[in-house]
Amino acid sequence: MRFEHLGINVPDARAMARWYERHLNMRTVRGEQQPPWAHFLADASGRTVLEVYTNTADPLPDYARQHPLRFHLAFAVDDPDDVGGRLIAAGAQPLSDQTLDDGSRIVMVRDPWGLVVQLVHRATPLP
Repeated sequence: MRFEHLGINVPDARAMARWYERHLNMRTVRGEQQPPWAHFLADASGRTVLEVYTNTADPLPDYARQHPLRFHLAFAVDDPDDVGGRLIAAGAQPLSDQTLDDGSRIVMVRDPWGLVVQLVHRATPLP
């Protein structure tokens, strides 16, 4: 068994997919051109990791009101400060930045739809 994807219901899946492609180095590997506009986004390694869709059959979560610890998307990056700054310039909102005791660096922002994006450079990378 292997993890295939994480699906999340978002207010504008098409715009979100374009933003994630442009600013988070993801690419759409499958995208629907009709509701619910599901887009499967692969990370730089080529693994499909995120499905975004807009399905009003269920109320959309208010991501902007959720505490950052409730849900976040984490991206391993070489320079969290640089990437965070570029995301903020592209419309993300800054949330926090910290350096952990082991030297790991974590910057958190909210994307333009309110989802929390964590940018992490770990002293000891996860497998």
